[in-house]
Amino acid sequence: MLTQPKPKQKPAPPPLPPLRSARPQRPGVVRRLLDRMDPDSRYDARRVLVLICLLPLLLLLLILARGAYALQRDPLLLSYGFTVLLGTITMFYLAYTRYDDPSERPMRKRPKDRDSFPALPTTPKVSFLLAVKDEVECIENCVRSMATSDYPVQVVVVDDLSEDGTQDVLRRLETELDIKVICLDRNLGKKGALVRPCEEADGDIIAMTDSDCFPAPDALARCVRALVAHRELGAVSGHARALNADFSFWTKAQDVWFEGQFRVVKATEATFGTVTCVSGPLAVFRREAIFNYLPAWANDHFMGAPFRFSTDRQLTGYVLGQKWKGQALKCQYADSPFVTERDYPERRWRVGYVYSAKVWTNAPPRFRPLMKQQIRWKKSFIRNLCFTGTFMWHMGPGPATLYYGHVLWVSAAPFMAFRHMIWAPAHGEAFLTLLYLCGIILKGCAYGLAFKIDNPGDNHWIYRPAMGLLSTLLLAWMLPYSLATIRRGVWSRSAT
Repeated sequence: MLTQPKPKQKPAPPPLPPLRSARPQRPGVVRRLLDRMDPDSRYDARRVLVLICLLPLLLLLLILARGAYALQRDPLLLSYGFTVLLGTITMFYLAYTRYDDPSERPMRKRPKDRDSFPALPTTPKVSFLLAVKDEVECIENCVRSMATSDYPVQVVVVDDLSEDGTQDVLRRLETELDIKVICLDRNLGKKGALVRPCEEADGDIIAMTDSDCFPAPDALARCVRALVAHRELGAVSGHARALNADFSFWTKAQDVWFEGQFRVVKATEATFGTVTCVSGPLAVFRREAIFNYLPAWANDHFMGAPFRFSTDRQLTGYVLGQKWKGQALKCQYADSPFVTERDYPERRWRVGYVYSAKVWTNAPPRFRPLMKQQIRWKKSFIRNLCFTGTFMWHMGPGPATLYYGHVLWVSAAPFMAFRHMIWAPAHGEAFLTLLYLCGIILKGCAYGLAFKIDNPGDNHWIYRPAMGLLSTLLLAWMLPYSLATIRRGVWSRSAT
């Protein structure tokens, strides 16, 4: 068994670039006033403020409904636009009225049987894991950020047969920091490399990050606090932003897009306890929520071939769906030490999101690596749909609508782009093309303004409409391509 390291003075990490997104911000006046209110008054005040902010979108929704006769020639555009606009309004409303950071206050919506979940120790042991391959340029800052966490952790770094000098850097850091380095003698892939230290790590909580990420010193402590305070949570995700946000147009656009995907999308899912992807930059799990399912994750196959990507969504799916899928997965690997060592009961765990647990990641700085990243993510989306999609209807109408609505939107996006950007102008329907583009820009502006409100000193919000156009008109086409090439895959980030 790996033992908890003895506390010793933590060395300061080497300085990181002075990025605007990495500076802590003082909460605005409205936020400070809301924080002083009792829970019920705060909830009512937030509802009023959010409804005022959403008023333009609500009016547009009303106009669209009343003007439906004008689009009778294209009912597909009408229904698609109406559904997307209604979904956007609903997500903003839920994210900004019902979401509470579980590390700061109790969540409003909690299961009635929460006391039936086992409680964590007040100060649980934490194993902080990292798998790396050929990351010599950024690995030192990443490992130092893990080792200098405010929370006492057992840091284990697994090198998956690097060939660029990464092992030399890790060996040097092992002699300097309280970390353990495991150098594999054969390539296992990212999932296999992360599962390897779990055979020995004894943490009550298993946390993971990516090799190009830098968690804030208090990020892990906040996630642990959320899990201790909410025993029904089997996992939580941190909040990621782009570390290299000022590098290029592509990184600026991704930075503001990251913010929306976490602050709006994950916050909305978190109000139901059904966050469907505990993202790689900071993924924190209770041991008993994933331990029995690690061999299934490491040996995941899809369409007759090993699925090499790390699939954060898939591991999250094992937490959410073990009540319905867990027994079959454990039977499949009944001889694995992860099952025979201790058989944890299948529980209906919730999965949350901690807004205040900040972590920064290097976003792809140019177009080509961005496309490769999107292809990886689309492949993981497709694979996970065939697992999580089979049980999300059990989770209730709210979570099911969010999940299957998102699946429908992602699946329809390339067809709608073709319908309105190619077919419509070719058949003299240029007005429909203009209307379609205006809808994309409007949605991007709504997310951009939400970013501006949450980050008053950051002007990256102006890039959100451009990211909306890029995502809808170009990145959407990565879905059919990813499906056609889903059997190919390497996990090394250097390949991007």
